[in-house]
Amino acid sequence: MDDVATKGAAHKHGGYERLLAAAKAHPPVKMAVVHPCSVEALEAALEARDEGLIVPLLVGPSARIAALAREHSLDIAGIEIVATEHSHASAAAAVALIRSGGAAALMKGSLHSDELLHAVLDKETGLRTERRVSHAFVLDVPTYPRPLMITDAAVNIYPTLADKRDIVQNAIDLAHAIGIHAPRVAILSAVETVNPQIVSTVDAAALCKMADRGQITGGILDGPLAFDNAISEEAARIKEIRSEVAGRADILVVPDIEAGNMLVKQLTFLADADSAGIVLGARVPIVFTSRADSVRNRLASVALGVLLVHPHVASVA
Repeated sequence: MDDVATKGAAHKHGGYERLLAAAKAHPPVKMAVVHPCSVEALEAALEARDEGLIVPLLVGPSARIAALAREHSLDIAGIEIVATEHSHASAAAAVALIRSGGAAALMKGSLHSDELLHAVLDKETGLRTERRVSHAFVLDVPTYPRPLMITDAAVNIYPTLADKRDIVQNAIDLAHAIGIHAPRVAILSAVETVNPQIVSTVDAAALCKMADRGQITGGILDGPLAFDNAISEEAARIKEIRSEVAGRADILVVPDIEAGNMLVKQLTFLADADSAGIVLGARVPIVFTSRADSVRNRLASVALGVLLVHPHVASVA
C-alpha cells in the first residue's frame, strides 16, 4: 500500500478519499471477480475486500486460484470460489451469477476484455440493455480543479454517431451517481469549428442538437471543442469561445479509442492523475482494472462500482 501514501501526497483535491468514503458508507457489494488468475487480479479483489468495499466471489479454476494464493501468501480463506475450467467458462458463470441474483456487480480479472464483454453482450444469456456498452474513466488531475471524466477510451473503437449518443448518456448518468448533477460535456475534436472533412466535428454538432431535442438528457453539451479550450478558461477566452462548457468541462467525449487511450495515459503517467475505470450500459457495473494500475487506482475503480450499485447519490465532486 506504499504507493497509496506516496501518490496521495501529490493530490490536494481529496477526490480519491471522498470517493472511497462515499463507497464505504454503503454495505459491501457482492462482486463476481471474473477469472482472477494473475497475482494483480487476485490482489485487486482482496484489497477491495480488506477496505470493506466488496464481498468477492472468485469465479475461475479453483486449483489455480488456490495455488496462486499460496505462492504469493494471499489470504483467500472464507471466500467463495465458483469453479470453472477456463476463462470463457468464467465469463459465462459470472454473468449467470448476476442473472440469478448471486452478485450485484462484475470485476474483470486476468481474462481478455473481449471474452468478458462477449458473455455480457450475449443476446440470450447476457446482461444487455437498450444502451450500447461503453467505458468511462474518472480522473483526479492535480492541475484541474474538478473531477474529469473521459469516455470512451477502452471499449468502443470507432464509435458511430448513434454509439456516441449512448456513450454520452452513460457518462452523464455516471456523473449523476457521483454527485455532479448537471455535468458539462465537451465533445472533443482537433478544432472547435465544424469541418465536414473532420467527421468528429460533425458528430459533435449533431450530439449537441440531439441534446437540444431531448435525445440526450441530464447534461450540458458543447462541441466540437479542442482539448485546450475544453479544459482551460484562458484558452477559451483567447479563442473567443462563449460557452457554458468551454474551460470547465466535467466530461470529455473523445472521437475514438486511440485518442482516449492516449489522453488517459498521458494524464495518469505525466500529470500524476488518479484514475478509476468502469464499464457502463449493462445491467450492472463492470469494474475494469489494468495490470499497470496502482493499488490506489484499483480501489477507486471498485469504489465507482459500489456507488453505481447503490441508488443513493453521493457527492465526490
